[in-house]
Amino acid sequence: MKTQASFALCSLLLFLVVPCNTQQFACDKNDPNTSQFPFCNTSLSYEVRAEDLVPRLTLQEKVQQLVNKASGISRLGVPAYEWWSEALHGVSNLGPGTRFNATVPGATSFPAVILSAASFNATLWFKMGQVVSTEARAMYNAGLAGLTYWSPNVNVFRDPRWGRGQETPGEDPLVVSRYAVNYVRGLQEVDGEANSTNDKLKVSSCCKHYTAYDLDNWKGVDRFHFDAKVTKQDLEDTYQPPFKSCVEEGHVSSVMCSYNRVNGIPTCADPDLLKGIVRGQWGLDGYIVSDCDSIEVYYNAIHYTATPEDAVALALKAGLNMNCGDYLGKYTTNAVNLKKVDESIVDQALIYNYIVLMRLGFFDGNPNSLPFGNLGPSDVCSDDHQLLALDAAKQGVVLLDNNGALPLSQTNTNNLAVIGPNANATTVMISNYAGIPCRYTSPLQGLQKYVSMVTYEAGCGDVKCSNQTLIEPAVQAAAAADAVVVVVGLDQSIEAEGLDRVNLTLPGYQTKLVTDVANAASGTVILVVMAAGPIDISFTKNMSKIGGVLWVGYPGQAGGDAIAQVIFGDYNPAGRSPFTWYPQEYADKVPMTDMNMRANTTTKFPGRTYRFYTGKSIYEFGHGLSYTSFSKFIISAPSTILIPLKQNYNILYANSVGEAIDVSSINCNNLKFNLVIGVKNNGPMNGSHVVLLFWKPPSSGGVTGAPNLQLVGFERVEVNRGKTQTVTISLDVCKELTLVDAEGKRKLVIGQHTLFVGSSSEHQVRHHFVVRQAGNATVEGFVSM
Repeated sequence: MKTQASFALCSLLLFLVVPCNTQQFACDKNDPNTSQFPFCNTSLSYEVRAEDLVPRLTLQEKVQQLVNKASGISRLGVPAYEWWSEALHGVSNLGPGTRFNATVPGATSFPAVILSAASFNATLWFKMGQVVSTEARAMYNAGLAGLTYWSPNVNVFRDPRWGRGQETPGEDPLVVSRYAVNYVRGLQEVDGEANSTNDKLKVSSCCKHYTAYDLDNWKGVDRFHFDAKVTKQDLEDTYQPPFKSCVEEGHVSSVMCSYNRVNGIPTCADPDLLKGIVRGQWGLDGYIVSDCDSIEVYYNAIHYTATPEDAVALALKAGLNMNCGDYLGKYTTNAVNLKKVDESIVDQALIYNYIVLMRLGFFDGNPNSLPFGNLGPSDVCSDDHQLLALDAAKQGVVLLDNNGALPLSQTNTNNLAVIGPNANATTVMISNYAGIPCRYTSPLQGLQKYVSMVTYEAGCGDVKCSNQTLIEPAVQAAAAADAVVVVVGLDQSIEAEGLDRVNLTLPGYQTKLVTDVANAASGTVILVVMAAGPIDISFTKNMSKIGGVLWVGYPGQAGGDAIAQVIFGDYNPAGRSPFTWYPQEYADKVPMTDMNMRANTTTKFPGRTYRFYTGKSIYEFGHGLSYTSFSKFIISAPSTILIPLKQNYNILYANSVGEAIDVSSINCNNLKFNLVIGVKNNGPMNGSHVVLLFWKPPSSGGVTGAPNLQLVGFERVEVNRGKTQTVTISLDVCKELTLVDAEGKRKLVIGQHTLFVGSSSEHQVRHHFVVRQAGNATVEGFVSM
């Protein structure tokens, strides 16, 4: 950690001096002056230990522990600690708590989250978290990193123009939730065992940005001033589910509140959102932290309070425990002295913070003798870790179109032209919130491993492609080649934190580059789109020379190898688009500031995401092709689900079709069922297949704004050619088969429900089942076919 590392010379060989840093910790057993404190006694509960520590601090000492750069209390043997580290898709040096040096020059850099999400593989997400936490612990032991990581980003990718969509798992709340739970568990769990209250932590994870945060800077509207007007319905079924899952299922140890207001109130100052929901309803076992300088933002930028003391008092009373920034450190003492906030609230905030550090072992003495104490620099960028980064990239690649040109034949491709502003990308591939990768393999380098004669032309000076001067050399290269790979797209100059897009087209002259190259090519053209958000590439649909289209997101350090292996058939793609590909007219008509999800025919608002969008798509959510063909069939599923009501509730409902029953009146215990699906590989290659399960409820007069379709389950399965595998998807009726009404209440609709196996762009298998009230029946919830 930058602020707390002490330096030594751990090896001196001739003229080579390698710096070695020591990690910081409290309760050093070799220090008799401090090790005997009760807060150092590991036989006591974390809460008792924290409650022993906090009263020993003066108010002035307390407030300096409420900020990310906590000063520590040297007289008690508690060192300074930097809370801010990042691990979105690998250990990052973006936060001040982590850095690289000659001892650890880099860490494994996985693809941007949006691409890993396209794998629809929860097991992969968990393994990625495990790798990242192992490397984080190794770097902590080397004195280069902290133990608290403010990742992942679990906001829903609501609008295709959002610059931070790359950090998210996409537009569907279920996918975002499942990603969050698995990545958090991978980061936090010791030995991969499920957390229970007060369990030890490998590292601490943080789900952010709570809540309804998905606008950075669009046409002059920025996140610091934006007031997100959100309906109760949208809040409950779109914006909140990933955070709820983080806390209740992932047992995340921190939640970060966002910059924006929600319905007029800054999220970091809203007691209903923080104390009421995150800690009260969901039961957060951890601390709540502000996004960096959020308190200062709502005081200075929007003048929400009259004084800084009012601002910090509001945040603390709302349930904030930690300030990324310095406002709590500067103004909390005055706020207490002015009786704007009670010191007991400060104490409680510190107890929550210290319990997390205790769960991490920070107060257990020398980490070398504790779990993970044997990890070191050799555990960072290991071969296994780097192979997983490559596998994650390959699993996420989406084959959008293919007229039979892919995979390319290595035998028949003697002269390959590699063209485009992202064709030799390196740093572009690691997206944002990245550290220093172990190494890079660019698309060009990956393709050169397959073809001996490769001609490279950028075609554009950068992705903005502001002039045409480099297009002609690219056209000439295409005309002389057997095949052409054109890698176009975006980078952080177009979509980034603090920068939203204003349109959905390729920047500058990139469209002309693709068109001219395709027209001149004598062989097949493969288009590779390297970008996070969707791009309107509908102009390619009628270009016969373009034989295949791949979306590769930002594929991480091994992106070039992943792309090349897919193009030449050493890997059969199975990724699915985690978002809808909208046409440019969507950006022309829909203001990014409109937070509504549901379509409105009166205002001609087309809705957002596959769940509510009523317009035409270029590619739909869940779309993705393969080099082989699969068929699916239902092996077993229920025909009827009987809904047991809690005692005395059955008289409230008439059990008529379309009636919406409030979930609070249902006995939801064990109200689950399994759907067993067969998947057969009918084609020429082994491959993986993502089974997507969608649900459509019956119409109900009691609930308006039902989704077009709703993803309720997914599994990725490997199937060898000619073979069949079974997939079992478990559904929780009260959780996954309910609608949200205008008041934000969950309802279960009586009548015939429909399940669709497969996305709308593939052959779908339908299954109907009836939901009806069980009357005075017992809890048995369903009858199988």
